[in-house]
Amino acid sequence: MSPTEPATRQHAFTGPVLPQLPEPTHAERVRTLMSLVPFGTLSTLSRKHPGFPFGSLMPFALDSSGRPLFLISNMAMHTLNLKTDPRCSLFVGQLAADGDALGAARATLFGTAEPVPQNDIADAREKYLSRHENSRYWVNFADFSFFRLQPIDVYYVGGFGVMGWVEARDYEQAAPDPLAEAAPGILAHMNADHIDSMILLARAHVRFEATEATMTSVDRLGFSLRLKTNEGMKGTRINFPHEVVTPQQTRTVLVEMVRQARVGG
Repeated sequence: MSPTEPATRQHAFTGPVLPQLPEPTHAERVRTLMSLVPFGTLSTLSRKHPGFPFGSLMPFALDSSGRPLFLISNMAMHTLNLKTDPRCSLFVGQLAADGDALGAARATLFGTAEPVPQNDIADAREKYLSRHENSRYWVNFADFSFFRLQPIDVYYVGGFGVMGWVEARDYEQAAPDPLAEAAPGILAHMNADHIDSMILLARAHVRFEATEATMTSVDRLGFSLRLKTNEGMKGTRINFPHEVVTPQQTRTVLVEMVRQARVGG
């Protein structure tokens, strides 16, 4: 699947249908989420209660294919479970900045978690310690070892009405969005200083008359707005006229979009 090919999904779009550039695929969104969130919930199959899932808080890192890496103790219950049956899932959720957990992105990776092969341990160690510096205190303990989750399927929920399955191959071939780390700063700046500009963009691009506007997400292809209108709260997406890959490019294109909206308005 092309990085810009539209994914088959349900979309919580409440405005008029307009021609748009494609959005990042679900696979890209999951890779982005996994690159930003360092903890998840690992569910293994319980040895004590066969057939029941056993949930554990699990720090993880990612290898070059996006496969989660765990540094776990041989004495831990989840490790004992995995040695009996390697089938598991890892749930990862985005922190909800506005307190609305159900509106935040989350993903579940299904697969098998087994010890990292000897030839890959050095790379796994480097990637894990770069994300979890405190692990240097126990990484050399004899009872700790690296496990790697090999996904066989992925389920993604991007918020209300945005969800779907992602094939493992598409996930592994996708890349995190280039604005992922800068996005919180971009959102904070726009929501603090440029509400009027977002109201103007909503009017120009999707014909919504809003009294309040909040930018809820931004990526290399566009951004999403939550709008307060006389008809209630509405959500919409507005695409950039071209792809951006840096915060400076994002600022430049937003300034130009606002300028054109003022001229056209």
